[in-house]
Amino acid sequence: MIPAAFEYVAPTSVEEALAALAEHGDDAKVIAGGQSLLPVLRMRLNAPEWVIDLGRIDSLRGVRDGGDHLVIGAMTTHHDVGQDPLVHEHALLVSKAITHLADAQVRHRGTFGGALAHADPAGDLGAPARALGATFMVQGPGGTREVPADDFFVDLFETAISDDEILTEVRVPKHTGWGASYEKFVRIAHQWPIVAVAGESVARMTGRKVVVRGSPPRSGSTATPSPRRASG
Repeated sequence: MIPAAFEYVAPTSVEEALAALAEHGDDAKVIAGGQSLLPVLRMRLNAPEWVIDLGRIDSLRGVRDGGDHLVIGAMTTHHDVGQDPLVHEHALLVSKAITHLADAQVRHRGTFGGALAHADPAGDLGAPARALGATFMVQGPGGTREVPADDFFVDLFETAISDDEILTEVRVPKHTGWGASYEKFVRIAHQWPIVAVAGESVARMTGRKVVVRGSPPRSGSTATPSPRRASG
């Protein structure tokens, strides 16, 4: 199918994007990599009058060292995040989850922040984000605010991002030296997972204590509408 007609704007800064959101309000949709929104538009499940493309905002791309955490720009593609040596060294769980994410074409077009903001419970990044204790940086008319991963995922396809805000970056605490595993069950390769588990562990040099963190099984249909964090 062909999407309904819409106006298109491609701002080059977050401020311009926020201004466009403020101007067009409920008549606008933000597009990142387009891997979720474009199919919805083609099936005419949503017909915004305006589409605001974040693809030309260079400041939203890249991975950098933030000291005790990594900063991942919201518009960084899954491929670039998965191949980044800083992510592999300090957030191995993210690297492992991305290898399971869709296929190569989607990983080269889809974005890290876009997938998390979409909040599909069958997505591959929500559980790792909660297991690692990520923080989401959300910018709006009133400035930038920090949202912990435990508060970010509200419900099915719903996050703490307000209609007039944009996710700009994700801050992932460093877990250097931690082991990590991401497993999911699917009926067909590259399909949405029915159940997925993200976890990491590290052996402390204090007796025989082993610390384990993770997000327990969740699915896109019956288990939970958003990733859940396991204690431990």
